[in-house]
Amino acid sequence: MRFAIKTRPEHTTWERIRDVWIAADDFEIFESAWNWDHFYPLSGDPAGSNLEAWSMLAALAQATRRIRIGCQVSGMIYRHPALLANIAASVDIISAGRLELGVGAGWNQQECDAYGIELPPLKERFDRFDEGVQAIIGLLTQEQTTFQGQYVKLTEAFCEPKPVQRPHPPIVIGGKGPNRTLRAVAKWAQQWNAITESPEQWRELKEVLVTRVRRGGSRPGRDHLLGERPHRPRRAAGAGR
Repeated sequence: MRFAIKTRPEHTTWERIRDVWIAADDFEIFESAWNWDHFYPLSGDPAGSNLEAWSMLAALAQATRRIRIGCQVSGMIYRHPALLANIAASVDIISAGRLELGVGAGWNQQECDAYGIELPPLKERFDRFDEGVQAIIGLLTQEQTTFQGQYVKLTEAFCEPKPVQRPHPPIVIGGKGPNRTLRAVAKWAQQWNAITESPEQWRELKEVLVTRVRRGGSRPGRDHLLGERPHRPRRAAGAGR
């Protein structure tokens, strides 16, 4: 069993979060530390403060020395996959190879409406997500990447410098949809993050994931199941597929 902390960067200060991560860094029982990728608080006053995820991760990488760091998870709708790949490579370098690259399809309608970010229908959203993950992996691993998807197009694209971790930082895919999400986890992820309503639901989804991994010709490992600790969310996280 592995233990981690997750700090919700809402209604708080940078100094408090920094101090919590520095303290956790001193306790080896904590393997990793996580934030989230939202622009509005998910509880309380939506006009309250909420610190941006990747800016924080870069700073927290410098503030810590041992603990692995990550975002649980980064919405693909918020940044072009090429931009996210470059950010992730830089944060992995800043952290000396401690990044866990968490990604998800995205769901927050309120944030999208406020910022004019398109939140496509579910099928298109997951199609875009699948293409985005493949593009990110290509950029982080290949000298040049050409990708011709329906939504993501890269032409002889560079992403330099490459991350410290090779072939790339571990990919964490978040979500609990048994069809599109768990299929993506089985194909591309090293870890799975899910918020479930009960231990029973977690076990059911775990079996779906194990079956999908085996169908893909891999042997399910413990890394696939990292970060699935079941608990009740404070706010519903949108529909999964």
